[in-house]
Amino acid sequence: MATGASNPIEFQILLALAGRERHGYGIMKEIDRQSGGRVRVGPGTLYGAIKRMLGAKWIVETEATTTEDEEPDARRTSYYRLTAAGRRAAEETARQMADLLTVAAGHGLVNLKPS
Repeated sequence: MATGASNPIEFQILLALAGRERHGYGIMKEIDRQSGGRVRVGPGTLYGAIKRMLGAKWIVETEATTTEDEEPDARRTSYYRLTAAGRRAAEETARQMADLLTVAAGHGLVNLKPS
């Protein structure tokens, strides 16, 4: 049975939460940063995925916290944190993607060797 993220947005949310908990806007900013601006996630897409991921118990909602680079914001009191199940889902998806990249490299579609 597949346990990885069922779509790329879910995987990107898992990656955005892999380092620390974040609020919704922080997740959107981190996805933008990690993708080099190539992926933009709107609020509807984000919160729909968050709802599914909460149901799958890949993430949990936490109270607002203060980190070095952001202040708590009354409008953003819901923070999300990766669970052990979420980390396993991210790991499984990453393994699946690595396997696919190996196949793509075998067909000359991508170069996996450092340049």
